[in-house]
Amino acid sequence: MDTIHLKKEDFGAEAVAADTRMINQAVIKALAAIPDRGSVPPAVIRKARLEGRGPFPLPPESRRARDAVIEGPHGPTPLRIYMPEAAPKGVYLHLHGGGWCIGSPRENDGANDRIVDRTGYAVVSVKYRLAPEHPHPQGPDDCEAAALWLVREAQARFGTSRFAIGGESAGACLAVATLVRLRDRHGLKPFAGAVLTAGCFDLRLTPSVRQWGTTPLVLNTEDITRFVAYYLSGGGSAEDPDVSPLLADLSGLPPAFFTVGTQDALLDDTLFMSARWLAAGNPAELLVMPGGCHVFVHFPGSAGSTANGRIDGFLNGL
Repeated sequence: MDTIHLKKEDFGAEAVAADTRMINQAVIKALAAIPDRGSVPPAVIRKARLEGRGPFPLPPESRRARDAVIEGPHGPTPLRIYMPEAAPKGVYLHLHGGGWCIGSPRENDGANDRIVDRTGYAVVSVKYRLAPEHPHPQGPDDCEAAALWLVREAQARFGTSRFAIGGESAGACLAVATLVRLRDRHGLKPFAGAVLTAGCFDLRLTPSVRQWGTTPLVLNTEDITRFVAYYLSGGGSAEDPDVSPLLADLSGLPPAFFTVGTQDALLDDTLFMSARWLAAGNPAELLVMPGGCHVFVHFPGSAGSTANGRIDGFLNGL
C-alpha cells in the first residue's frame, strides 16, 4: 500500500495503448451522434439504458443476481445481491455511478459478476434514489441505510463480517460519504477497504473538470455541471463535506484503492483525493492508466483488464 507514484510519461500520448485509443474514439463517435444530450430528462435516459437503447451496451442479466428490499429513511430501498457458489469470503457494498441521476445495479451486472467470480465476495449493489426527483441527501441516506443493514445482517445472511465498499464516479463519492457518515453518526468503522474508481469528490468542480471542454468522452464539462445541478436541486451545497467528500475529515478511514484514466475529466478529483487520503493517515494505492476514459474499467481492452486485476488483488488482500 501507500503507492502513489506518478510519472510524467504516463500522461503523454505515447504511453496510450492502441486499443485504448480505439475505445476512446468509438465512445466519442457514439456520443457525438446524439444531438442535444443535455436536453433529455434523466428519467428518459434511465428507461432507454435499461431497455438496451443507450449509447453503451446493456450487459447480459446476471443469473446469480437476486433482488431484495430494505427499509430506508425515505421508504423501501432496493438491493441487488450477487452470491458466489461457495460461502462468501466477504461482502462488497457497491454504489453505482451515473452522476447521482442515472444508472442502476442492473447495468452493473457484468462488473459485479466479475467481482464475485474473481474474489469470492458476495456483492450487494444499492439502487439508491436518484436526482432530480430525489436530490441530496436522499441518495446518500439510502446508501447509509444499506451499509447499516449490512452491518446488522451480514453474519446471519452471508456468514461473514468482512466488508469492503466501493463505486464508480458518483458511486465513489457516495462510498466516501457513507464511510464518513458511519464513523461520525454511528461510531462505526466496519469496512476493511474501499475501491474508489474515477470518483467525483469535489462538486465545486476541480480544474480538470472546468478545463475539459466539450469532447464527449463519456463525460464532459457540461455533463458534470448539469449532474451537479440536479443533485443539489433540493438546496444542497457543494461546500458541504457530505456533498463534496474531498472537504471532509478523512481520518480513520480504511485502506483505499484509487484508479482513474488520464483522459478523464475527473482526473484531478482522484489525484487530489488519493493525496488527502494519505495525508489523513490512511493507506492508499493509486493507479493512473494512460489514456483511460471515464470509468474505463467497464470497457474492454488492456487498460480495463489491468485495473480490474489490481482491484481484484486489493479485495483479495483485505
